[in-house]
Amino acid sequence: MKQAIIGYHKDEEDHWVAELCCGHDQHVRHDPPLVSRSWVLTQGGRELMLGHQLNCVKCDSFQPPGNG
Repeated sequence: MKQAIIGYHKDEEDHWVAELCCGHDQHVRHDPPLVSRSWVLTQGGRELMLGHQLNCVKCDSFQPPGNG
């Protein structure tokens, strides 16, 4: 299920995590060639992606918010 990005924070390993409007979190790593998300590397890039929708697999599997 697509959910909008409403904010970001870093996890304990210093990786960026998108905060989704559904209450779930999702890592947003730039790890080429597997995942190309260069926008996550700068504050401006992250700000531009606010409101962008990511597929939330936790919503797809009916997990309640607050489970990481």
